[in-house]
Amino acid sequence: MANVVVFGLRDFASLAHFYLKCDSPHEVVAFTVDRDYVPADATFEGLPVVPFEEVESRYPPTDFAGFAPLSPKAMNGLRHGVYERFKQKGYRLISYVSSHATCFPGTPIGDNCFVLEDNTIQPFVTIGNDVVLWSGNHIGHHSTIGDHGFFTSHVVLSGHCTVDEFCFFGVNATVRDGLRIAEGTLIGMGATIARNTEPWSVYKGNPARRMEVSSRDVDFEKRGTAA
Repeated sequence: MANVVVFGLRDFASLAHFYLKCDSPHEVVAFTVDRDYVPADATFEGLPVVPFEEVESRYPPTDFAGFAPLSPKAMNGLRHGVYERFKQKGYRLISYVSSHATCFPGTPIGDNCFVLEDNTIQPFVTIGNDVVLWSGNHIGHHSTIGDHGFFTSHVVLSGHCTVDEFCFFGVNATVRDGLRIAEGTLIGMGATIARNTEPWSVYKGNPARRMEVSSRDVDFEKRGTAA
């Protein structure tokens, strides 16, 4: 059990507060954002909001943990940046795995992961740090998911797959067994992946084709998280 400071003031932070309150031993005690984004009343969800620049003086890392389940903006780069900033301040970051997810005892799951309801994580899966699995995904046996990834919903990752860092999977994407999803791959909504991908590329369609644009150039604010 930990007393937790959550980074953010938008939907992801609100949902993190809800899930931790209703389905975990942890207690959210405050929220934090960069000083310029602290609201006038310095509260969110009825709890105090403190500037991240000062968070360790109010909630020292010796007594409190952090959590930053942020959006996939900038191919998970925004979340990764906050994750590293928490680490630099000496915070331990919790992970949340829904009690309504299927996850077998002993499954290696890193820190700052946000695993929601109805995920099926089969045996011999390894999940790295700072990974978001939204609701309803299938993660096949003997697969490895690298750090700083984001799965939206109803993604099927078949067995013996390797997912490198900073990948994004749109709603209803499907990946054939035994493939490697290269660093920074963006797989669009409903895409079917039957071959290994190339780093920092975008794939759409069924069967999926590689787009000309780099995933580094995708604007999540305009496209939405389903890509």
